[in-house]
Parts: sequence; structure tokens; C-alpha cells
Amino acid sequence: MRIAFLGLGIMGKPMAQNLVKAGHELKVWNRSPGKVVEGAHSASTPKEAAKDAEIVWLCVSDTKAVEEVLLGSNGVIESLKPGTTVVDSSTILPDASLKFAEQVRAKGADFVDAPVTGSKVGAESGQLIFIVGAREETFEKLQPLFSVMGKSAVRVGANGKGLAAKLSMNLMIALTYEGFAEALVLAKKQGVDLKPLLSLINQSMVRSGVVDYKAPFVMARDFSANFPMRLMHKDIHLMLEAARQNGVKLPGLETVDKVYESSTREGNADLDYAATLMTLEKAAGVR
Repeated sequence: MRIAFLGLGIMGKPMAQNLVKAGHELKVWNRSPGKVVEGAHSASTPKEAAKDAEIVWLCVSDTKAVEEVLLGSNGVIESLKPGTTVVDSSTILPDASLKFAEQVRAKGADFVDAPVTGSKVGAESGQLIFIVGAREETFEKLQPLFSVMGKSAVRVGANGKGLAAKLSMNLMIALTYEGFAEALVLAKKQGVDLKPLLSLINQSMVRSGVVDYKAPFVMARDFSANFPMRLMHKDIHLMLEAARQNGVKLPGLETVDKVYESSTREGNADLDYAATLMTLEKAAGVR
């Protein structure tokens, strides 16, 4: 297929690479110049990348970036033709995505929200999970592409519902990791050896995929970004805004937001979100 892939960040670049490896014809674009994908053609604007594309795939940082790429000067909208499908794997507010979908459909194209979970490792290995809001027929048409980049794609409903589900899942990730980090700090402050503690966690009902994934990095003191704290913090703000719009209280997440604010002030924004542990350690006087 002829695919325009826009956004070559931590997640986007390996996703695009997997599409090229599968034999698809790609044109790629990235806001910051210099990023390339071997085997793909580089475009100077989103408009140029999207010209004659059957599929336009976005994976950018936030709502403003999606709006600029889609609707800004030299944006995708200027090249859209009837029958084109735009797939957005960015994490943004559902109501913003619905507005973008409306403008894309006015051009005779279709729109899909398909945020992902699986982090950097999942993107590189083609083991992402796509959380999809789309028409049933469009979802089925995209299955071959989802299978190239991921191990699973789940349609949770119409447009916007993929993002709503993604925000709920990221809420669980943020709270689960923060519980893990706080438990480590409390245990260390009381003189507990963390290795047998981790063994206990892995044998008990508190074991989780988040802990399984993050524990080796934490024990190695490796806070290089698999999912940067600034992006998880952005997602936390999206969760809180979605909660406000829907009359939902999230007291646990409001507390976690304050930890992220402190950790950001300490200069950890570009580290992995697991680096909030260091903020808790600093406050407790332990490592």
C-alpha cells in the first residue's frame, strides 16, 4: 500500500520501519529534520507526504501537533482525496479527535483513532496493541497494517472511543507504577532488601505487567526514556480534563500529578516516567 507516515519519534520511527520491512511504499515526514527511515522516501511537508497516499498515519506528540499536521499550512487536509484513510496513533482528547474526524470526512476520506500501548520495545518488535475507534469496515480494512506493527488490534467502538479507552489504560499504568515506586521507597526506608521483595511481588497477587516491565530498569537505575515522563504527564493532564468534562473525580490521579510536577521541576521530564521514583527517594532520603 502507499502510506504516508507522519512523526518519527520514539514510537513512530520503528512503526514506519516495520511497514517498510513488510513491503509497503512509504513517504515519511518529521517535524524535526534529519530523521529518516531506510527504504522510505522523505517528504518536506505533511501535504507532500500525503499526496496520492492510500493511508495517512500520524504518530505525533499532542493535540496541537495533530491539528497542525492535519489542518495547518501545507497540512494533510490539502492533499486528501475521497477514499483515503487517516489513522491517528497520537494520544489526544477524544473530543478533539472527533472534530478532526469531521473535517477529514468532509473531504470524503475516513478517520480512525488508533492509539497504542506497548512502549518503545513493543514498537521496535512489532508487538504493539492498537486501541481503535473506527467504523467496523474501516477497522477490517486496516487489519493487515495493524498485524505488521502490532500483536493485537482491538476495536472498542466508534471514533473517539479508542482514545477514551487509551486514557483509562494509561491512568491504570500511572497509578500502578506510582504504587510500586512508593512501596519500594517505604520498604527501603525500613531497611528491606529489594531483591527478595521483588521475588515476593512476583509470587503474589500484586504482580502486574507494569511491574514486570519496569522493575529490571528500576533495579539497574536505568531511567532512559521508553516512555518519557513529559508525555505521560501530558496524558495525565488529558485524563484529568476528560474527567472534568464527564463529571468524574480522580483523586488518586490528582495526587500522582503533583508527583510528576515535582519530578519535572527536578529536571526529569525527558527521562522515563519511572524516574518519579527518584523524586520519592529524594523526599524520603533513601536510594
